[in-house]
Amino acid sequence: MKNRFSWKVCTALSALMVFGSPLYVANADTKPRTHYLAANSENVRWGNIGKGDPVLTVNSGDIVTVEAITHHSGDDYERMIEGDAGVEDIFHWDHVEKNEALRGPGVHIMTGPIAVEGAEPGDVLEVKILDMKLRPNGNEKYAGKTFGVNAAANWGYLYGDMAEEPKKREVVTIYEMNSDGVTDYATALYSFKWTPQTDPDGKVHPTIDYPGVIVDHDTVEENFNVLKGVKVPVRLHFGTMGVAPKEADVVDSVPPSYFGGNVDDWRVTEGATMYYPVSVPGALLQVGDPHAGQGDAEINGTAIETSVTGDIQVILHKKADLDKKLNNLSYPLLENENEWVVHGFSYANYLAELGENAQKDIYNNSSIDKAMKDAAHKTKDFLMKGMDLTEDEAYSLMSVSTDFGITQVVDGNWGVHAVITKGQFGEAEQKTVGLRNAFDSFGAKVVWNTPKQTVTISYNGNTLAMTIGQTTATYNGEKIKLTAPVRLAGGKAVISDYSASFYQSVLSKTN
Repeated sequence: MKNRFSWKVCTALSALMVFGSPLYVANADTKPRTHYLAANSENVRWGNIGKGDPVLTVNSGDIVTVEAITHHSGDDYERMIEGDAGVEDIFHWDHVEKNEALRGPGVHIMTGPIAVEGAEPGDVLEVKILDMKLRPNGNEKYAGKTFGVNAAANWGYLYGDMAEEPKKREVVTIYEMNSDGVTDYATALYSFKWTPQTDPDGKVHPTIDYPGVIVDHDTVEENFNVLKGVKVPVRLHFGTMGVAPKEADVVDSVPPSYFGGNVDDWRVTEGATMYYPVSVPGALLQVGDPHAGQGDAEINGTAIETSVTGDIQVILHKKADLDKKLNNLSYPLLENENEWVVHGFSYANYLAELGENAQKDIYNNSSIDKAMKDAAHKTKDFLMKGMDLTEDEAYSLMSVSTDFGITQVVDGNWGVHAVITKGQFGEAEQKTVGLRNAFDSFGAKVVWNTPKQTVTISYNGNTLAMTIGQTTATYNGEKIKLTAPVRLAGGKAVISDYSASFYQSVLSKTN
């Protein structure tokens, strides 16, 4: 790997940070910081995750603004690479030089690794996704616009099983995103059938079989009459995020597993929190494969693959201090305002279960049956250990209120997720706290406007303005979606403890 260069570190936060739920104030000596991790050829791994020198080292509670780049940018060089120095650097490949020469054995561009001080095997790493924004293209010809790619590829679920000829075809659709931060949608711009493409080394690629190949648009026929009148909801999320596994130094970025990785759950989005079991020193968090839209199953091979910049906060939970939900965690667990989401796979740990050739054999051994059974067992255990239910109680609840869905069937190790709603457990899982108390104790300034039913919270140079009952707010003047609205209870403004903790973290970012 290339030498890693230093990263940009913003000034240290001067006030207190709140960690976790229920809320408590961390020691001021923690001094959480905000870091910026740019995506370029020095700060990414292409096609693999795992052990290696970190490009950034942070403390528990630190916030990282991380740039994530889609590996499908080469499907439209003009709209998704040209003029963007970081993306040009990553994709640079001509007959003389090839940046990121090690591309494989998978496909995704992963920013990182990010090491967390003090992280050890047995710990759990919490990752809060505080913000996600589309990365505008760098070409002045398309100023202010962002584009993405959906590829109906050879690894898609119905490849070779289509009704129209040729049955084995790969079709790339370019989408344009329209976003004001609240009302987001994507529209299809054009599509084309993949034709054999020749890379700078002279190798011909008859199918989409190698990341970073730039499509020569003189060799394809662009169809601009596609999905007319259809607006696809934009749900920005990280398709691939996780920590390094212990079983190998270099691991294919495609199959997900206990360490997270290419989970491809659209719920891994702004407002969500992911928990990952740490199995190597430093945890080595890696982030990539950003998406603008995806349905459960990701059935044709990809989502709307695009580039995104996100703010994440990393919080380390030491093994000795784990609560009942996180104790002995052995899979990626998601939490948001209203849900817990358990992730199961055909193989809970394919690297250990399939032996020496696991990274190849996983592609021939996955099934929904296995993934469903794994998700069911994990969900039952979560309800029993995390919610103190008996086995019979858990099994009943799984049938009457838990939604099991197919996460993806295209990533080698197929996924099934279980959505457990918090609301059915009442205050036990959705506690409310007084808004003023929550933010006063945090050190923020809270101003209440009774006639307008608005509250303004200021902290660390940031301002969050909310109106009672509204699902949107403004953060530093920009419109944002709230994880949940502020409401009145007994004449007092209240907010969920999850939302209070989340927005304390948002307000802590140094801009």
